Parts: sequence; C-alpha cells; structure tokens
Amino acid sequence: MLPSSSMRPCSQGERPWLRSLKTFSPVLAALVLGFMAPARAEAPRVVALEAIGAGFRATLSDGSVKQGAELAGAVLVFAVGGTRLRIRIAAITPDPTDPTGTVLLHDFRYDDTGAALCAPDPSGRQLGFPLAGRSAGDGRLLAAESGAFELICTSGAQGKCVRFGYHPWTRAPDGRPMRDSYNACVRMVRADYCGTGTATTRDGMLIDVYDDSGIQKPDHGPGTEFEAGWTAGGAVCVRRVRVKENISLDSLVAACPRLKDRVGAMCTEDKARAFGARLFNLSRP
Repeated sequence: MLPSSSMRPCSQGERPWLRSLKTFSPVLAALVLGFMAPARAEAPRVVALEAIGAGFRATLSDGSVKQGAELAGAVLVFAVGGTRLRIRIAAITPDPTDPTGTVLLHDFRYDDTGAALCAPDPSGRQLGFPLAGRSAGDGRLLAAESGAFELICTSGAQGKCVRFGYHPWTRAPDGRPMRDSYNACVRMVRADYCGTGTATTRDGMLIDVYDDSGIQKPDHGPGTEFEAGWTAGGAVCVRRVRVKENISLDSLVAACPRLKDRVGAMCTEDKARAFGARLFNLSRP
C-alpha cells in the first residue's frame, strides 16, 4: 500500500505506450524479438523472456536465468511497422511502497535518444514495469500466451492499481484471482462506469480507494462522499459522477442501460456490496 493516505490522484488511463507509440501497444507486447545486455560476443543468447510479477525473467541458451534487478542495462528489441525499436532498461529499483517486494520500478529509455518512455507520475518520476497478459479493447487485462506482456507506466491507471496493491498475478484473500480486483481498480481510476474502456475522469482528481480484502482502507478525507462500487465490468451502481462536466447521471444511464435504477441516492456502499462490488471509492463533489 502507498502509506500516507488512500486519497489518490486519478488519470484518464494511459495505455502502456505514450503519445505516438500508444497505438502499437498490442504489437509490441506480442513481438518481443530479442534481449541484449552489455556482454562479450560469445555471451549466451536469450531464448525466453517473460514478466514475473512486475519484473522480467530471462532464460539464456546455456540454461541460466537472469531476473529482476540483474537485468538493469539490458535492451529490449521490439518490431514496430517493419523496423526495430530498442528500449533500454536504465535502472531497476524495488518499489518502496510495496511490502511484498515483487514490484520493481524500471527506468525505460529509448536507446537512441535516452528519453524516458513514460510520462511523469504524481511523484514526478518516469517509471514503469512489465505486466504479463494483454489489454483487451475495453481496458481489462486478460491472461495471454506465455511470454506475452505489456510495458506499464506508473503515471497511468494500470500502473497505479498495481502500486495500490492489486497485483493481478496473485490471488485475493478470498481465493479469487486478484486480476478481478485489478481490473475493477482500473475501471475506478478512469471513472469507466460502463466498463467499455471510456474514461470520464480528469487528471489529478482525488479518489479514496478501498475494498473488503484489507488491501486499501478508506481515508474518509474532508468533503469526500461515496461515488460508486466497482467490478471488472465497471460500476455496479453510481451515487454520483466524479466529473459533471464530462458526464451526468442521465447521460450515463443513456450510455449504459444496465445502470438504470442503479444511480443516485439508492447507491450506497451496502447496495454496491450486495451487487457484487469488489472495490469502492469516495471522491469530492
């Protein structure tokens, strides 16, 4: 957990690759061509590269394995439109907010320019990590073939939800896949009420995140009120929208008929829980 408060700045949900590269995310995740670390010409080659937790594990042709912080300085090579894109891992450090020690923060850099791959997160750092799986068109993280992964930035909803403690590679205390809670968190951070991948939040909006698993507890900051309960499919009910300029309750129901009779004052934490919510949030009107 992030220790100071459960009030978190939300974002509109960056995809793993920013600006002009973001549309290449599915291709880049699937077509890792090689892995090169500074070494002599006779060094063993990489025969498999995968994401384990929020770090990499590389299996070499001599049977040895390198993983985690051992891979600092390595270069990932991706196929993009018939050309190769080289991303260097300039540094790897443990996430100081992660009590499990499984989240490793990677300083991803374009190898040709040295520019950071990721935009600044709320702390001003430009970091990320790999995450096994593949993002669906509606924003959910799905299981994928072995070796498939995406590069996630800490500035976006996906990176934030991992750092909140919703690790999709684990199981929740109730035995269900934590991916369900992770996907619910991504919906929540983006204010994706319908669960279609459409964000309605605004960068910098504060939300108070909590759940029934003890991963995050409510802060109940001054002026915060209940907003909604969430599952991997979106909101189960919505008491009020986060950013009125972006969407209203009426337009939300029009866009998402399943929420008819599940908006407004009837939506309480208890009702959301009865509807199967995995996560809940407060925000300021």
